[in-house]
Amino acid sequence: QGQLVESGGGLAQPGGSLRLSCAASGRPFSRYTMAWFRQAPGKEREFVAAINWIDVSITYTDSVKGRFTISKDNTKNTMYLQMNSLKPEDTAVYYCNPTVFEDNAWYALDSWGQGTQVTVSS
Repeated sequence: QGQLVESGGGLAQPGGSLRLSCAASGRPFSRYTMAWFRQAPGKEREFVAAINWIDVSITYTDSVKGRFTISKDNTKNTMYLQMNSLKPEDTAVYYCNPTVFEDNAWYALDSWGQGTQVTVSS
């Protein structure tokens, strides 16, 4: 079924930037809408952003609009999340997953990978 591997997390100061990557092995992204989710300590996992691999339609959760940019590279079968103007509340483990939008919510279609930790702190 293939594997999704998230990377690029780390420690950033408030106002700083990080770029996350989601690479797929043995699984072409072209059939899916791919999304980033995140889970902060003590909170439920939440949707962050999604990109449709065919029509490139993009959706962001309100809290990251204007700060985060989701993108993809078809040749590398990789998805990215450029995170600017980071805030402490962006601290979370970030995951990627194929996704579907149903009943006004985003749902992951696959099992979760290990994620990548993003910590925003001064």
